[in-house]
Amino acid sequence: MSTPLQRKPPWLKIRPPSGENYQRIKGLRQGLGLATVCEEARCPNVAECWGGGTATFMLMGDTCTRACRFCNVKTGNPRGALDADEPDKVAHAVKTMGLTYVVLTMVDRDDLPDGGAGHFAAVISAVHRRNPGTAVEVLTPDFRRVPDALDVVLSARPEVFSHNMETVPRLYRQ
Repeated sequence: MSTPLQRKPPWLKIRPPSGENYQRIKGLRQGLGLATVCEEARCPNVAECWGGGTATFMLMGDTCTRACRFCNVKTGNPRGALDADEPDKVAHAVKTMGLTYVVLTMVDRDDLPDGGAGHFAAVISAVHRRNPGTAVEVLTPDFRRVPDALDVVLSARPEVFSHNMETVPRLYRQ
């Protein structure tokens, strides 16, 4: 005997992304060629965050040099390619969105000598220059354990510093 299908509780249902703020952020992101962890990692909360005017910018493109089994971000080797205009593009997006608090994260870039620390610092500095009073939170990777990489990022003076703790040891060997 089969059991009747049960409906999902309302709190479990996610509405499809839509609305004025969502469309504005999506258009701005696309127009500037920026990546957000919201889209690249297929975050299920994108509608809620973007609808509220919030986005987490993912720096240095949409391609990670690592292939972590738990992550939805595209993997590959960007071969050192960086958008030199990204610091100004992110600062412009922050200004256009009217953000007083912004979160910046990045893909792992093992193809770069400093793991991307210098570029990350350049984005933080550009956001501060163009948006005085906007607090910047950074969510950094391990920068390939390059000595002084964290000092480079911290020299740009983010208001909040956090480190990505990838996951449990059984899923992340090193």
